[in-house]
Amino acid sequence: MTFAEDASQLRTGSTPRAMATCRNLAIGALRLAGQTNIAAGLRYNAREASRPLTLLELT
Repeated sequence: MTFAEDASQLRTGSTPRAMATCRNLAIGALRLAGQTNIAAGLRYNAREASRPLTLLELT
């Protein structure tokens, strides 16, 4: 429930599948970076805009 999937109102077309793909990408990137607690990793990366880009090696 880290991403509040149950509260999502995206239910039509290919949108739910695209959102699931984005969530899985985020979880996979955190695991590759060595994070064991996904919720803590998400909070840490959300505090500064450059951290997710660094995690994905885009900077």
